[in-house]
Amino acid sequence: MNKTAVVFPGQGTQRPGMGKDFYDNVQICRDTYEEASQTLGWDVAALCFGDDEKINLTEYAQPCILTTELAMYRGLQFLYGFKPDYFGGHSLGEYTALVAADAMPFADALRTVQRRGELMQRATPPGTGGMMAVIGKDLDADMIRNALEGLLIDVANINSTDQVVISGQADCIAVAQERIIQAFDCATSLRFVPLNVSAPFHSRFMNTIKYRFMNLLNSISVKLNSENAGSVTSNVTGHFHSGSVSNLIEKLVAQLSSSVNWRENMVTLAEKAQKIYELGPNRPLRNFFKSIEVECISITTFSGAQRAFA
Repeated sequence: MNKTAVVFPGQGTQRPGMGKDFYDNVQICRDTYEEASQTLGWDVAALCFGDDEKINLTEYAQPCILTTELAMYRGLQFLYGFKPDYFGGHSLGEYTALVAADAMPFADALRTVQRRGELMQRATPPGTGGMMAVIGKDLDADMIRNALEGLLIDVANINSTDQVVISGQADCIAVAQERIIQAFDCATSLRFVPLNVSAPFHSRFMNTIKYRFMNLLNSISVKLNSENAGSVTSNVTGHFHSGSVSNLIEKLVAQLSSSVNWRENMVTLAEKAQKIYELGPNRPLRNFFKSIEVECISITTFSGAQRAFA
């Protein structure tokens, strides 16, 4: 029997109006936004649907994206009986995947990612960190990592064979770019795209918040279901979560400062599932799957969902 997987993108996919068409058309989607607002004590729907710049602040963006993605997922469950066998998510999206797999309660996930966003935002002084996407054909992440040796810069995301993201001290980014160009010795055409982020995510600079975040996850450990997490891929390992609740917490804490090994996540999911869907406000993961010659059906709107499941 054919198996299905669903994947959820992470921070950076937020946009004004995200999820409003699901909210307007499906009651369970409206209920999801209302549940999020009651849990967090502020109007999540108003922030998602309006033009408030706060949606780009990490502590607000993370719960807003989680809520929108879960509302979309619940809407597809209700309307079309959507029931994936496997789950994955890119960075923040891993939390949506855990909620969708019934491995983490929605309310606890909301409080967790809002606090995660606050901690990540405050891990470094404003303006001192930066991130940059390195784009080219057949990128070797280890070559990039070696080129960065001695710099306060890390490999943050191994997104695909064509994209690797680096993260760290802002005033080292230019030197990192030069070193990467030298390492590849013009063997491949490279592009460098600075990312509009407020902190150096998935880098050593997140180590300062790991202890506090671990305590937060430990406080909800009795509500986590590690068995259900076995159907969710880990950003850190690239394979499915396994073992105890303590192991799940360990991997989520490590994800803060480790590379997001999304390339391996995709391979793991594609080995198990014959059909893969991406649900979220935007569709960054579809092109990553294309790089490994795997089709990913992206759904970002209610009309798109109707077409996909017609």
